[in-house]
Amino acid sequence: MNKAEVLEKVKELGLLAVIRGPSPELTVKMVEALIAGGVLGIEITYSTPNAEEVVRTLAKKFGNNIVLGMGTLTKTEQAISAKETGASFLVSPICEPNLIKAMVASGLLTMAGALTPTEVFQAYNLGTDVIKVFPGSLGGPAYIKALKGPFPYIPMMPTGGVSAGNVAEWFSTGVVAVGAGSELCPPQLAKDGKFDEISKRAAEFVEVVKAARTK
Repeated sequence: MNKAEVLEKVKELGLLAVIRGPSPELTVKMVEALIAGGVLGIEITYSTPNAEEVVRTLAKKFGNNIVLGMGTLTKTEQAISAKETGASFLVSPICEPNLIKAMVASGLLTMAGALTPTEVFQAYNLGTDVIKVFPGSLGGPAYIKALKGPFPYIPMMPTGGVSAGNVAEWFSTGVVAVGAGSELCPPQLAKDGKFDEISKRAAEFVEVVKAARTK
């Protein structure tokens, strides 16, 4: 998929699972459980052990059946290596000009982290496709609504503080998607081998996202 197609797919899915796995093996199993529950947007963070190896494994196994990307980019060289692993989108929690330029230069869908109005505007002007509003929990949906006042044209995706219980509130502000981490897929469940529980949470999340967007 090219960048435009990946963006449309992310918008269609409306949900990215932000995975900070405890180990490469358990991370792959976590993703398999999420996919079984219907979550097809997967972000493997660089804080996951051997993250690039995990993405290579997932890209080979699932191909275009999922939208697979890498997150928590903090170094410019990660933009290149993430693309080589098979990632189709890149996510960073920060707004750092050189990093964003490297991410944009990769040709992949780019999501840079921002919180303040200045950061949001700067990240978008540097070529970011979607602004990752992080941490979303700090301001909540009301903050996104406030940001949308001066920036109605900038696509936004909150991450941090997104749960099945408040998904509808986030989508009511006009976000293109939401990112969910521990609320969707707690690493402890993987450590305990409770992959059925991960699949159950995934299915519930997918349903509330769908319901939130058809209101």
